Amino acid sequence: MGDGPGLVVTGASGRMGRTLVRLIAEPGSGARLAGAVVGGGHPWVGRDIGEAMGGGALGVLVSDDPLEVFARAQGVIDFTTPAATVEFAGLAAQARAVHVIGTTGLEEAHLRRIEAAARHAVVVRAGNMSLGVNLLTALTRKVAAALGEDWDIEIVEAHHRMKVDAPSGTALMLGEAAALGRGVRLEEVADRGRDGITGARERGHIGFASLRGGDVVGEHDVIFAGEGERVVLRHLATDRAIFARGALRAALWGQDKAPGEYTMMDVLGL
Repeated sequence: MGDGPGLVVTGASGRMGRTLVRLIAEPGSGARLAGAVVGGGHPWVGRDIGEAMGGGALGVLVSDDPLEVFARAQGVIDFTTPAATVEFAGLAAQARAVHVIGTTGLEEAHLRRIEAAARHAVVVRAGNMSLGVNLLTALTRKVAAALGEDWDIEIVEAHHRMKVDAPSGTALMLGEAAALGRGVRLEEVADRGRDGITGARERGHIGFASLRGGDVVGEHDVIFAGEGERVVLRHLATDRAIFARGALRAALWGQDKAPGEYTMMDVLGL
């Protein structure tokens, strides 16, 4: 077990949860594993998280009581569901623990509750925690600002068959960056699905397309299509550990920050 701030992993039995547990438990991670949370009734409750994952004991028992676990931690890393995340946001704020949110599919009502929690504690929220994607986001904003509305913007994303929300949080993050570059609101120009006789593409709109299949970790293309030429910005993720490493970096970065809501752009200084 490492030294440093104690971090809790929520949704510890999921793919991202397991990846985070392994990463934090590595020597030299800069943090220590302070807790692992799963839903009530899960068969892992009360077991050592390391043994539950099929490895050696890590000295941390799996719990379904987030309030008790958060109270003795300095950070929470959360890749779960919108309903669970807003509950965790309130509990992390009570504990004054840094809350790193990688959950996608959040709606306006969820975001308002997270914003309220951020008045009392540090919240780092991003649709994608990877360094490469956040660089792509910065580039997308710059290219959108440089190219006029004669250039159509389409965002195409692909993920594994088990992903439940579409477009992905990363695709929406890229769309927000493109809209910001153009000085417009994404919700006013987004085309989030086309079917049937849709008519000609509207000038200035930002289109989204979602692909689902196999075990694709994550692929995102931002396409700027003009007359006779295209500019394509692309990010391919081949290992979900990139998201875990980014989330860990965010949890460590937030330890000495004032309460508020931050993004990975803040963490990376972009």
